[in-house]
Amino acid sequence: MHIAIAGNIGAGKTTLTTMLAKRYGWKAHFEPVDNNPYLADYYEDMNRWAFNLQIYFLNKRFRDVVEISRSADTVIQDRTIFEDARIFAPNLHDMGLMSDRDFDNYTHLFDLMLSLVKLPDLLIYIRCSVPHLIDHIQMRGREYEQTMRIDYLRGLNERYEEWIKSYDGHLMIVDGDNIDFANNSQDFQKVTDMIDDRLFGLFPIK
Repeated sequence: MHIAIAGNIGAGKTTLTTMLAKRYGWKAHFEPVDNNPYLADYYEDMNRWAFNLQIYFLNKRFRDVVEISRSADTVIQDRTIFEDARIFAPNLHDMGLMSDRDFDNYTHLFDLMLSLVKLPDLLIYIRCSVPHLIDHIQMRGREYEQTMRIDYLRGLNERYEEWIKSYDGHLMIVDGDNIDFANNSQDFQKVTDMIDDRLFGLFPIK
């Protein structure tokens, strides 16, 4: 089974992925951040490095999806390939940080990949407001994220909401502003109760 965690930068995807992998004994696939060769340069000069970064993520995510499809384990994934193509790349293009030529090239490549992959068995979306995202980003203290523009986060949030409205797979939404799964065991229990209901309840996902 393929479980995926979706959400904006700072929503808590990696934390929830880690906690759920430990709770259920699932194999975790994490977003490549610390060893990403483009990320620091990207936040210094988004216009120059946007296309390179998105191609890097697309390549990594596609490899993950192929590996997950071949695995006999239940895998929980930190961010999906769909977010890269439906949210991050279009947002960069709309902001003028990715040219029409690069965006068309990227989109054609994604469409080809999409023909070879399927939706996760369950998508868990962590919904957070921009102020909450900013608090998380400041707390974790990654230097290259401190120059991030608020309009960039806001644009991503708007695209996430549009994407979730039209998502046609199995979906579970976590209220990241009011459910502190990272620091409150009762809140984490609320999340696992929702997961148990969808995976092991009377009408489980098939």
